[in-house]
Amino acid sequence: MDLDGLERLAEQLFLRERDNGAKPLPNVHVLRREKVSALEAVVYNPVICLILRGSKETNIGSQSVTLQRGDALVVSHDLPVTSKITQASPEAPYLALIISLDLGIVRSLYEQVGGSISEAPNARSLSASAVRDEWLDPLGRYLRMMDEPLDVQVLGPSVLRELHYRLLISPIGGMLRNLLSVDSHASRITKAIARIRSGYREPLSVVELARLAGMSQSSFHEHFRTVTGTTPLQYMKDLRLIEAQSLLRDGRKSVSATSFEVGYESPTHFSRDYSRKFGCPPRQHLAQTH
Repeated sequence: MDLDGLERLAEQLFLRERDNGAKPLPNVHVLRREKVSALEAVVYNPVICLILRGSKETNIGSQSVTLQRGDALVVSHDLPVTSKITQASPEAPYLALIISLDLGIVRSLYEQVGGSISEAPNARSLSASAVRDEWLDPLGRYLRMMDEPLDVQVLGPSVLRELHYRLLISPIGGMLRNLLSVDSHASRITKAIARIRSGYREPLSVVELARLAGMSQSSFHEHFRTVTGTTPLQYMKDLRLIEAQSLLRDGRKSVSATSFEVGYESPTHFSRDYSRKFGCPPRQHLAQTH
């Protein structure tokens, strides 16, 4: 299987998803766009994303990654990012294959091989590299099952497990290895991220988060930034603003009500942060719904 073959299979899968309104392959999604996009803020869950056509830019904190055909992006933790498609047209649409990572599978594999592979102390939650040849074969086999639901049910789990294994032992899988290493900084930071995700509307202090991670404040701040590329408070702020954007586009709440809904105490402060994040005032996104 080569990249051209995977691109053809991804196009076929996109048509199946579009025409049937269902996903024939669990854990896999095809993103196809015929035009470039504005900067969008989203929360990435653990995934591997392969760019098969076009290009995109993804930003987390001060880290910016440009991806084009043949590149792969791996995300090991939940991350609030901004991204935009930078190359796409009706003649050559942007095409990406997105595979959700099952951390349960990764954990099971790590228990088998963890002692044989090294950690990567400086790895980050968002990493990019060229697509590796050993990923293409299991991906191709899995995509060929799109019209064979029994194959997906019986053979699919083993093929996905193989892909997770290939990813785990690859250089780009460093943060996944760190995440699963007992009492590693990455695994401790995961506890703090889970707390922020569940309580970002509440006032959360770095003191509380550091205590949860079992670190001093200075150590927690340092390792949080190493893992996520941003600070704990900025991470929480980004989650609030992404949720606010979604609420405003739904058109059900005013700007003021939205600011309180996502945890801001001051609508003025909210509007200032929102404008800085998205390049326009919140009322502009609200206006687009009416």
